[in-house]
Amino acid sequence: MLQYLKKRWKYLVAKLSGNFEESADPKVQLEQAITEAKDQHKRLRQQAANVIANQKQTELRLNRAIEELERVNANARQAVTMADEAYTSGEAEKAGRYTNAAEQFANRLLTLESEIESLKSLHFQASEAAEQAKGAVDQNSDLLQKKLSEKQSLLSQLDQAKMQESVNQAMTTLSEAVGEDVPTFNEVRDKIEARYAKAKASAELSESNVETQMLEIEKAARNAEAHSRLDSIKAELGIETAATPVEAIPEAAAKPAAEPAGEPAAE
Repeated sequence: MLQYLKKRWKYLVAKLSGNFEESADPKVQLEQAITEAKDQHKRLRQQAANVIANQKQTELRLNRAIEELERVNANARQAVTMADEAYTSGEAEKAGRYTNAAEQFANRLLTLESEIESLKSLHFQASEAAEQAKGAVDQNSDLLQKKLSEKQSLLSQLDQAKMQESVNQAMTTLSEAVGEDVPTFNEVRDKIEARYAKAKASAELSESNVETQMLEIEKAARNAEAHSRLDSIKAELGIETAATPVEAIPEAAAKPAAEPAGEPAAE
């Protein structure tokens, strides 16, 4: 059960992390990264300063030890000289005191020499550490400057990416449905073109329809018969009639209709 809960917890953490990465603003994350890089450089400089300070302190201790060694060595030589002079002058008690002081100086010399050797080793190590710390600070400073110089370029690329995404989304919207009740531009265009094509086809069929042509011929024939009747009436009344243009009468109606029985022929 515990193993299952651990797996479940890791899954939830990974899922939340993924959702956060998807919804996070890259511009804010870039600012966070630059701030973290600056803080890291500051911490590195502080650590390097501590290392260099340790090297400086070791150097001061070494110089102090060397100075003391020179002083103790001079005192030891002076004590030996004074002891020899006291033995020469027959002052045994004074010579003993000088000899004892010279031995103490000699012991101090041995201690200082050992301390100096140790300090030299520490100073060498501290100097190497200080050089490495300086190099690390210089290298990290170059990296930080590079990140700062790339910041504007990345922000510009981010703005271009957002603009391109907007354009892509707009182009996609033109070819996809906006909603369930709203047709796309292409669908409306296809519908209009289909309706226009159907209307044109119907018109062409109407123009080439045989029945329509027959109706037009019959109408022309009736018109010709009506004109002929009007001409007969005008002739009876002694009114001159105007000649009907031959080309205005269809071929099917060019021949005048037969006169009704019982009517006199026109003079």
